[in-house]
Amino acid sequence: MQPNFCQTFEYEEIARDGMARAGVLKTRNGTIETPIFMPVGTLGTVKAMSPEELVDDVGAQIILGNTYHLYLRPGLEVIRAHGGLHKFMNWNLPILTDSGGFQVFSLKDLRKITEEGVEFQDHIDGSRHLFTPENVIQTQETLGSDIMMAFDECPPHDADDEYMKASLARTTRWAQRCIDARERTDCALFGILQGGTSKRWREHHAEQMLDLPVEGWAIGGLSVGEEAQAMYDTVEISTPMMPDEKPKYLMGVGKPHDLVECIARGVDMFDCVLPTRNARNGQCLTSDGRVVIRNAQYELDMRPLDEECECYTCQNYTRSYLRHLYKSKEILAARLCTLHNLHYYLNLTKRARQAIIDQRFDAFREEFYEKQRDRG
Repeated sequence: MQPNFCQTFEYEEIARDGMARAGVLKTRNGTIETPIFMPVGTLGTVKAMSPEELVDDVGAQIILGNTYHLYLRPGLEVIRAHGGLHKFMNWNLPILTDSGGFQVFSLKDLRKITEEGVEFQDHIDGSRHLFTPENVIQTQETLGSDIMMAFDECPPHDADDEYMKASLARTTRWAQRCIDARERTDCALFGILQGGTSKRWREHHAEQMLDLPVEGWAIGGLSVGEEAQAMYDTVEISTPMMPDEKPKYLMGVGKPHDLVECIARGVDMFDCVLPTRNARNGQCLTSDGRVVIRNAQYELDMRPLDEECECYTCQNYTRSYLRHLYKSKEILAARLCTLHNLHYYLNLTKRARQAIIDQRFDAFREEFYEKQRDRG
């Protein structure tokens, strides 16, 4: 096994139950207990939350930022002047930054892919910007990311064989260029495995990529339109290909049952905008299902969102009050619902981790679904 280029990064698996595993991931800005959910802070903020709330009330150990968006707004000059992204946003714990590879997929009408990189047309002002593996790494090192993601293309899950083969080969070449561009030894780098939902293409890309010297591996290209079972099947074939001595990250996947199912299949790290976005739309996640707080049935409901939840929102406010805030378009509605949803996610992964350590993950998984069935 090759030594880590990043001298401040370590991963250790401490327990396993079936394919599910619990681990400890060390970075220069803190230790992360896995499996873990990472709240998404695309623009240097997790929407509606302060850093103190994320730590004290939610239990966040690491958050995610986005290289593409931070490069455009506020720009590297501003972040460099603050001494990096951590100081810019007053966040003292680890940060993982996406490389902009997902925007290659999501902004397909505003980009052009070449061997050199991807030229984007700014979705706000129309200006053009070239993203290459080299400047994406330079940008993430300027941000001071604890974990950087390699620049890749996320091909459609239903791409034809000719496109898929060319895309995977290009992502492999770009990954090597990312490795060659590294300068900071305190910023870890994760590679990204693609291949849609095809076992053949996933194996093909793993054969190309897994000898590359990176500190962790991610499964990319899922939760982009495929059926849930196809995603689970792809995860189940992908995690055994990835080395156990390194963390395994499933990008952009985040419904609660997706977390449970993919932890069961060996995933250590997750991120998704779902809990924060849903909160702003009045959708709250609880131990026995979803509560759509704007619904009339909650007008006189004196219960907390979740009677099993210990978050600040549930300890202090009723469903009736939260509905009033939402219907009144008060900012506090988004804040309290976001705090609750993120606490729910972090508590879910915390409980899953303890179940793995206690060798009772199957029972934990069954209890999770039993409560959903009881709600009907």
